[in-house]
Amino acid sequence: MRLLLLRHGQAEPRETWNGGDEGRPLTAEGRSAMAREAAVLARLGSAPDVILSSPLTRAHETAQIVAEGLGVADRLHDDVRLAPGFGPTQLEEILEEHREARTVMLVGHEPDFSLTIGGLVGGAALVCKKGGLARVDVDPESGAAELVWLLPPKVLTVSTSKGGSGGD
Repeated sequence: MRLLLLRHGQAEPRETWNGGDEGRPLTAEGRSAMAREAAVLARLGSAPDVILSSPLTRAHETAQIVAEGLGVADRLHDDVRLAPGFGPTQLEEILEEHREARTVMLVGHEPDFSLTIGGLVGGAALVCKKGGLARVDVDPESGAAELVWLLPPKVLTVSTSKGGSGGD
């Protein structure tokens, strides 16, 4: 199974947000960057069988933008297990529930994703930046996992125009 772990995009800063943390939305730049990421993923043919998102606003908005960009909005579901506090136990439950899926995308938060990815692949220390995406191939039977890639948002938000930058 391909497991894609996407950290939510750039959200309104805690210091300037007047509501509760669970309602903090993406910034305009965060929404724009996630739309660019979705376009890159669409070109790569990376449509997952299911997208599960933390119910927190910033994660849900990220998941919705990506799901719509991939043409799979009907495959998006909020899952409270992806709220802050997500870890190996919740991941095991999710993988068991979706064991027939070929590709599962999870959208959530830090430090949960970095710790979970690191734990899956033998204790690696890594950081999943805002808008970063990891692919971990997991054998549901044995639990063996391989980190295939961890892409920072800079790689995923390249220009989606076909003309290029015009320079070398």
